[in-house]
Formats: sequence, C-alpha cells, structure tokens
Amino acid sequence: MSNDVMIVFAILFAAIIMFSTDRIRNDVASIIIMLSLAWSGIIPLNQAFSGFSSNAVVAIMGVMIIGFGIEKTGIMDSFANIIMKKAGTQENRVIAVVMAVAGMISSFMQNIGAVALFLPAVKKIGNKSGISHQRLIMPLAFAGILGGTVTMVASGPLIILNDLLNDGGYDSFGLFSVTPIGLGVLFAGILYFFLLSGKVLPGGEEKSQGRKDELLDIYNLPKEIHEVVIEKDCELIGKTIEELDIWRIYGIHILALWDSGSKTFIPWRKTTFKEGQVLAIFGEDEHLNQFFKSFNLEHKHNLVVFRELADEKEAGFAEIILPPDSNLKGKTLEEISLRKNYRIEPITYINTDGNRLNLMDWEMEPGLKAIVFGRWEDLDSLKKSKDFVVISDVKPPEESSRADKKVHAMAILGAGILLILLGVSLPLSFLSAAVLMLFTKVIYKEELYEAIDWKTVFLLAGLIPLGTAFEQTGAARLTAEAIISVVESWNVFFILIVIGLITSFFSLFMSNVAATVLLVPLILIMGESFGIDPRGLALLVAVAASNSFVIPTHQVNAYIMGPGNYKTGDYLKAGGIMSVVFLLVTTSIVYFFYI
Repeated sequence: MSNDVMIVFAILFAAIIMFSTDRIRNDVASIIIMLSLAWSGIIPLNQAFSGFSSNAVVAIMGVMIIGFGIEKTGIMDSFANIIMKKAGTQENRVIAVVMAVAGMISSFMQNIGAVALFLPAVKKIGNKSGISHQRLIMPLAFAGILGGTVTMVASGPLIILNDLLNDGGYDSFGLFSVTPIGLGVLFAGILYFFLLSGKVLPGGEEKSQGRKDELLDIYNLPKEIHEVVIEKDCELIGKTIEELDIWRIYGIHILALWDSGSKTFIPWRKTTFKEGQVLAIFGEDEHLNQFFKSFNLEHKHNLVVFRELADEKEAGFAEIILPPDSNLKGKTLEEISLRKNYRIEPITYINTDGNRLNLMDWEMEPGLKAIVFGRWEDLDSLKKSKDFVVISDVKPPEESSRADKKVHAMAILGAGILLILLGVSLPLSFLSAAVLMLFTKVIYKEELYEAIDWKTVFLLAGLIPLGTAFEQTGAARLTAEAIISVVESWNVFFILIVIGLITSFFSLFMSNVAATVLLVPLILIMGESFGIDPRGLALLVAVAASNSFVIPTHQVNAYIMGPGNYKTGDYLKAGGIMSVVFLLVTTSIVYFFYI
C-alpha cells in the first residue's frame, strides 16, 4: 500500500469522524478536508479546488435559484392545497402522499430538480398543517433519491450503465428494466416513514426563542408567545372569547388561532373554541399558568404551528399614539374595535409618565400610548390611517407572491427539464434556466445570491476532491478488489449484499456516477468468474449507487440541509435504517428476478 493511499484513508477516516460527531460544522469540515488534500499533495492544486467548478455544484446553485423563483410566485400553493385535501393534516399520511408524488416525478427527471420543484409546496403544507418542516423535507429528499431508481433515465448511474455494459460486450437494459427494483425501494421507503416517522425523523417541535422586539424590553413585556392545543376534555370547547372575557379575567391575549389548516390572526371576539384548534397566546407567566390550569391546557415548549411568530418576519408589536385631531379621542379601545376594524390586538396602555396601565377600558386621549400586536401588513395599514400615529418602526409587509410570473416560472422550469431530456448537461440546463428567471423578473438581481445556500455549496465543493483522490490514488480499486477476493466463495445472496455495501460506501465519498464507472467493470469480471449473471450484478451496482442517506454528501441531501436545518446526526438516524431497508429490498429483488 503506497503512502498516498494511506494518507487518503487517514483523511477519509478523519472525514467520517468529523461528519458523525457534528463537533465541526459540515461545511467547515468539508473545507478542512479539501485543504488537507491540497497540502498533502495527494492531488494537484487545481483538482483540490475543482469542486467549485464541478457539474454537481454548478447544477445545485442553478436549482436553488430556480426553487427560490418558484417559491416567490406561489405556484405551489395550489399543489399544497390538493395534498392537504387528500391527506388531511395527519403527519404520516401527509408524508406518504408527498413521498409518492415526489418519487414518481423524479422517476422521469433528475431527482434534484424534482425535490427543488416540490420543496416550496412542502413548506406550505407544513405551515398549513402545523407539521414541522424537518419532518417533511427529509422524506421528500429521500423520495427524490428513491424515485431516481424507477427508470433507466432518472439518475446518472443508471444512465451510464448501458454504456458500460456495451463496452463490455453485454446487452443494454430497456427504459423500464429497473422499474421493479425502483418501485420496490420507493414503496419500502414510504412504508418506513409511514410507520416510523415519529421515531426516526428529527424535531417535531423546532426550537423557538424569545422575541427580540425592542418594545418588549422598553416596557418590560413578556418575550415569548405560547402555543396551546385544545384537547377533547378542555373546558374552553363551546365557549367564545367574548363569553370568557379572557383579557379582563386572565390578563392574556389570543394573538392567532389555527383551525383545520387555516390560520386567523387576531380572532374575532365571537369566535367559538373547538376541539383540535391551536391558539397562540401572549401574557405574563403567572396569568398564563392560571389560564392553563383553569381550562386544563398544556402549552407546548416551542412554537410549531405558529413558528413564524417566533421572530419578526410576519407579525410584531408596535407603539401607537392618538394625535390631537383624531376622531377617536374620548373612546375606549372596545368602542374603537381595534380587532374588528384594524385587525390588531391591544396589549397595554402607556400613560404620559411611561407607566403601563392594567385597565383596557381607559378612554383614549391625545398623548396616551398603546402597545399593539398585528401582522405587518395590518400595522402598515394602521400607519396610513389618520386616526393613529405609529411611532415605532413597522416592517414593510412581505411582498405578495408574484402570481403574474407563474407561467414564466413553469415555462422556464419545463424548458430546463426538456434540455436535460435532450442530452444537455445538468449544470448548463439549470443555470441557464436560473438566468432566464432573472431576465423575466421571476426573481430580482438583488435576490440572486440570497437564493443560494452557500454552506451547501462549500460542503459539496470540499468533498468532491476527496472522491477524486480516493479514485486516482487507487484506494477505491484496492478496497473493492480486497473485499471481492474475500467473498468469492460465499453464498450468492451474501455476495450481492457485499456488492451493495461496497457501492453504497463508495457513493458516500465520491460521485455515484464515478462509483458506478469504477465498480461495474470489476463486477462484470467477477460475475463471469463466479458464474453469476454479470448484467444483474451491474444493475445492482447502478441502483445501489443511489443508497446515499447516512450523511449529506448526495447533492439532494446537501440541498435540503439548509431548508431543513438538519445536522449530520439527523441523517445518520433516519438514513441509517433507510440504507439498510434499501439494501435488503434491492438485493432481494435482484437475487430473485435478475440473476
């Protein structure tokens, strides 16, 4: 074994340690690996940094921009609503439907494109159903990878397989030759998450922190918004907000209400409480505890349904004051009907001395302030009215979806996919489509760099040279030959398992296409010498090259790492079992039907 091979194995071992422990952020670990290869001289300097210009990295940057543009148009809202109607809000059913649709779409287009297309819709589904994004995005990505094994044109390894077979003098596979394997692993993946999503997927409740509104600090108001679910034994059921007189008796505020997938900010006072509703509540801890105890409520420690209220993106607090010429002076907040007329929630009065007043039936007079809560668009409308002066900063309301650009976005996406089907390379197709979105104003030039998750770019760019070094130094071939020489006398089924394991391992640290190109010639020779159908073994290699779930090195897993806020440990937990299921299903089908 040469020094270069030993150094590569040492760097590979260090990479496994860094990725599995999460002590070092993944993109930083990737850069360390890249620099180690450069300083060791294992590969030339230009190859050490070649990841930044690789097809995979350029393609994923284009996909990120396209996905950003699709999300801005709101085009996937309708699709999200269709899935919600079919699957409801039950987590495992939603996951199953999302995976089935994404898997079938990715069977005819590159999986990274399919995942990018459906990611905005999955986010919408999560927001509407109250399911954590973390519990939806990873199944989507896995379904995209699994769907890439359904046809011979859905993934790089399967596309290149026929060329490798022809070079070896073997017949090609037809378009749907691999379909039984692909449908088998896709169904197994859907069943896996349907049954075990609650145990293997991360989160469930995404950590939320106290708000950072400056007004809350100035007037010593609570920093957190709390979320509660109305269970079937809750005494709130059947009563209205007005009937309970919640503010006067308990001193708390209901800022928003979720009911059957629909969110209402600042609910009307005659709203009736029902089982299954989720409330966003604001108030002092002692008042909240009294309210929870009185009605047998158990609040969540983190915001899930109303996760957007954990920051200032969608709604916030504002300080208003009555001007001297206002028509509302002398009226109480109840008479003004702030909730009904302005859709904002009054939190507290502030007198001219800067002290909080606990009574909300105080008559408004010039100079008297009030702290209110509402969506930025409603606060912006209040700011434009002549009845109040908003003296605190109000964020401009979020830009409405670019609905007029839906046709442009879908046409550009379709053109990009068509180019790929016609044989144009993935990076050229997707990056060209991304630039077209810029020219057609689906996205704006100021948003171009915002659309790209640069951590993912550095993660992939740093790992690609490791695969190059693994292949060029002969470490990969040495490993494969050593393992194959050991298993030649084993039972056929166990030989298939080992071939699947080798391929899966290689595809974690080098491109799955490179792993296929490296292994298929070896496997064809092995099949001839072992008396096993070489074509069946080659097909196993091409399918197993997609078994990349345990670390985020596959471009699809890397792509969703940012949107899902995942750590390597999350992939190890969910992807470890998925890899075993994938391997067992694939080898079993190949054993019984292909050799």
